[in-house]
Amino acid sequence: MATLNQWVEGARPRTLPAAVAPVSVGTGAAYALDRGNAGFALLALFVALFLQIGVNYANDYSDGIRGTDEDRVGPVRLVGQGLANPSNVKLAAFASFFVAAFVGLALITLANTPWLLLVGVAAIIAAWKYTGGKNPYGYQGLGEVFVFIFFGLVAVLGTTYTQAKEISVPAIAGAVGVGAIACAILVTNNLRDIPSDSEVGKNTLAVRLGDRATRIFYTVLVAVAALAVGVCAVYHLPAAAGFVSLVLAVPPLRRVLGGATGRDLVPALAGTGRFQLAYGILLGGGLLAAHFMN
Repeated sequence: MATLNQWVEGARPRTLPAAVAPVSVGTGAAYALDRGNAGFALLALFVALFLQIGVNYANDYSDGIRGTDEDRVGPVRLVGQGLANPSNVKLAAFASFFVAAFVGLALITLANTPWLLLVGVAAIIAAWKYTGGKNPYGYQGLGEVFVFIFFGLVAVLGTTYTQAKEISVPAIAGAVGVGAIACAILVTNNLRDIPSDSEVGKNTLAVRLGDRATRIFYTVLVAVAALAVGVCAVYHLPAAAGFVSLVLAVPPLRRVLGGATGRDLVPALAGTGRFQLAYGILLGGGLLAAHFMN
């Protein structure tokens, strides 16, 4: 029987900034359009958090029953380490998806954006198919595509649209920046797992690119996030506050570019998560400040 602490660790709380950041930026972009809604922002945050938790439990379950989590370093693997019954982990994943769907339905109903229901359904299906099903796309090097689309573009732009009923250039730029850092989190995770993933045939993008190219790709993603702040600042100068978050990108960048492997990459994973959280809060806060300065 897994302990409560192990269940919490199984939810991988270090990845939750990937849910907070897009809602912060999307809400800031909505306020910059003078049509922000704090209540809708809170609902969007609940959707993003429970979708992320659902993805984490789903990955734990699917990787665990395939035997790909048996020899990994990093966070607790409930199924892979035999700490919990696989069916219970699967139930936790679907319970999380249910909460995300329920709150999401409330959001799109209140915001009168019924077409977003299709987007929500696609997000849940994509979350399960990442490592679940017969041909999981996460095993084919497409995980970063899912993360960029759903935890970057969809999360930010969906948050903005439900509040403002339109999309702006800063919202798009912010979505690209947040998506890039979300990808960087996954890239760090997969860089750490290249040896074990290669052995079990999990062909992540990191496995396909190789060690050196994956480290370069991580650097490019950070640079894209910085460029996105610049684009936002052209439209709303206070958004330049997002540049301050780059200070937190330095330690994980040094570790990744310094050749860290295995457990030595765990701090880089956590550091990238902190960078994304700060990025989301500062960039979103800057866009919010633009609203009050108009």
